[in-house]
Amino acid sequence: MNHLPKLVLPLSSKPADHAIHFSPILAEVAQLERSDVFSRMKASPEGLSEDEAASRLAKNGPNVVATNQHRGWPWRLLTAARNPLVILLLVLATISFATGDARAGSVMALMVILSVLLRFVQEARADAAAEKLKAMINVTTTVMRAGKEKEIRLRQLVTGDVVKLSAGDMIPADVRLIAAKDLFITQATLTGESLPVEKLDTREARAGIAPLELANICFLGTSVESGAATAVILATGAQTYFGSMAGSMVGAAEPTSFDKGMQQFTWLMIRFMMVMVPLVFLINGLTKHNWREAFFFSIAVAVGLTPEMLPMIVSVCLSKGALAMSKRKVIVKQLSAIQNFGGMDVLCTDKTGTLTMDQVILERHCDVMRKENDEVFRDAYLIAHFQTGLNNLLDRAVLSHRDAHEEIVAGFRKVDEIPFDFVRRMMSVVVEKPDHEHQLLTKGAPEAVFPRCKSYELDGKIFPLDPAHAAELIKHYEELNADGFRVLAVAHRHLGPKELISKADECDLILKGYIAFLDPPKDSAAKAINALQQHGVTVKVLTGDNDIVTRKVCRQVGLNADDILLGSKVETMTDPELAQAVEGTHVFARLSPAHKQRIIRALQHRGHVVGFMGDGINDAPALHVADVGISVDSAVDIAKAAASVILLEKDLMVLDDGVIEGRKVFVNILKYVRMGASSNFGNMFSVLGASAFLPFMPMAPIQVLTNNLLYDFSQVPIPTDTVGPDQTAKPRPWDIGDIKKFVLFIGPISSIFDYTTFFVMLTVFGCWDPARASLFQTGWFVESLITQTLIVHVIRTNKIPFLQSRASWQLTMTTLAVMAVAAWLPFSPLASALGFAALPPLYWPILLATLLCYVLLTQGVKMWLFRKAWL
Repeated sequence: MNHLPKLVLPLSSKPADHAIHFSPILAEVAQLERSDVFSRMKASPEGLSEDEAASRLAKNGPNVVATNQHRGWPWRLLTAARNPLVILLLVLATISFATGDARAGSVMALMVILSVLLRFVQEARADAAAEKLKAMINVTTTVMRAGKEKEIRLRQLVTGDVVKLSAGDMIPADVRLIAAKDLFITQATLTGESLPVEKLDTREARAGIAPLELANICFLGTSVESGAATAVILATGAQTYFGSMAGSMVGAAEPTSFDKGMQQFTWLMIRFMMVMVPLVFLINGLTKHNWREAFFFSIAVAVGLTPEMLPMIVSVCLSKGALAMSKRKVIVKQLSAIQNFGGMDVLCTDKTGTLTMDQVILERHCDVMRKENDEVFRDAYLIAHFQTGLNNLLDRAVLSHRDAHEEIVAGFRKVDEIPFDFVRRMMSVVVEKPDHEHQLLTKGAPEAVFPRCKSYELDGKIFPLDPAHAAELIKHYEELNADGFRVLAVAHRHLGPKELISKADECDLILKGYIAFLDPPKDSAAKAINALQQHGVTVKVLTGDNDIVTRKVCRQVGLNADDILLGSKVETMTDPELAQAVEGTHVFARLSPAHKQRIIRALQHRGHVVGFMGDGINDAPALHVADVGISVDSAVDIAKAAASVILLEKDLMVLDDGVIEGRKVFVNILKYVRMGASSNFGNMFSVLGASAFLPFMPMAPIQVLTNNLLYDFSQVPIPTDTVGPDQTAKPRPWDIGDIKKFVLFIGPISSIFDYTTFFVMLTVFGCWDPARASLFQTGWFVESLITQTLIVHVIRTNKIPFLQSRASWQLTMTTLAVMAVAAWLPFSPLASALGFAALPPLYWPILLATLLCYVLLTQGVKMWLFRKAWL
């Protein structure tokens, strides 16, 4: 039999034109009489013949939900290398090797290898995970073929096949019920509903209802909780609802906001070079008439402008963040998710299993006026303890209640029982009490129990249940329903000393009270939501469950649930209407997976960085399109495969930890990006100006490369730098506009002091003479390296550097080390090889004044930008 396996699904990603959908035939066949279903599907109650089944299988393909196109490692390696920065570094490395500069070529080649290998390993892991997630590969089901029952693999099923279903089976395709007995289906993985739903074999007479609510249609991915059925297959494979979800995740992965930001920054740097390098080459060639020297200098400038440390800085920052999260028992599958955590300003979450415990518990046991009553619990416990029929979720909740203990049944003896059935919708047991009297105890749906009651009990007294009182009592239990509870009525009656009873004895009952069940929120849910909101993250609930239960849970965790947008309304909205609605709505209910996807995309379209947390099959498409997908360790495999972050503990406070950690990572990456971009922008003005008016090269190519190498070394500890609480207080989305503003205002400051250095070297130290070119080049080399190494301490914080905020000791040590090396090189044994000359004593106090003015001016401009709220 097709007993429920781990439900898994091959996973890649989503083409833009693939939509999650229901097969149109479902609604059509649902409205047909049973006899007409076979005609419509060209089938019969005896099943298809083997020849017909083989013909349909050849025509429509196997019953598998998704197929991944497997590509070998060469393709993955090529994909990993298709990055503008990687290609640029590779070209420059090739040119460097070709022109004899092996050192520069080796450094850049190493950066290329590290960057490509990192991405290649990540892609290989993703492919390996996808290979392990083959859908239902060895699962079988019972099918009728030519009048005989046989077991076949699910992939061999075709439309028109007649299948047999029983408790524990997985629904093998989208099917129409032909015969059903006491059939309850668990479809929480598709809808989020905690409790099983009843399915019938009768014609669906209701019009315009959602496909998942069709009473005679069952879907692939759900399972049989109880009962038995015979069904005809309407859709298989990719044509099923589950299959369409699988197809929605096949294709190229959508770039996250972090990926897009990195691409934007990379192209910004490339545009700098596309302008800078040709100009440097032409200006130096035309003014110095040495085209060979101009070529080598322009290549060195190109290397200097390339942020070759960016892949390493990003990788180390992200890896450090992932390591910090692993200590909090959070697994980060995709490193970029760490930064997206920090940039996230909207967290959308499923309800069942994420905010809630995904465990039905007995929340209340009360009398008919809704006052807590221990005798009601005692009677409910006796029924659950003594009954021998189907031990369902509600019975287990009663038996595991905190007040449950074996002493409750002490002195009671079971006499007989009437098992639950789906016609009466109740169960009864007869017990002999300690005083040897027999009592009938009944538990069931209130609407089924009420008509069998002639009186009710309140405060130990019995009152007649006349129509006036009945209306009032019905109102009380409806209020419990409206408050999100699943309610059962508990009643009893005295019986004479007879051993056997029948259903006819379930009459003249005395209504004792109600037991109310709920899937409660996790203990950490309210605290985590409050913490996220305090840190600028708006929490929205997206669930397939009904709006009554959803409103109850949301209010318990502190979310505004006054206005709930239902899936039926989402279905009728245009994309612009939905984008407008999602801003002010915090709770969405009765959603399909396609609705969840649309809502997340609508939020992304409005500029939000969106996280999604879920654990069911119905959450996988939303997890896939979100900027950061979050799941839990107990989730179904497809949800864990689609997620980029997995929580190993139920404590949702790690979400807030992840947000803070992500913001720390982003701040440290941004330090390098801002420094690199502003430095390059300033250097562009300095190099172009110096090349235009100097009678010699402003800096020798070997000096440019040495400057670049030492500066890069000083930036290596950036991932270890401390980040203040003020820098993690609000979401940190990637904004290339902010980077451009920073570059435009901070970048030229370095050029100002480069030109003051030019002026000093030319006028004070007489470097107009080409014979003193090495002294000029040395002076600019030392000033350029020391200023851009020191200035990161100003850029790294919103506060006053060194006084209100200090860098990590690692960054401080490398800064001091590189500045010391810069001052030492002109007097070192390497000076001759690098083309340096000894600097005169007067140079050093002038340099000190330059550094002081540079730091003060940069700090002033930075604070002005913050006051203007431009950063």
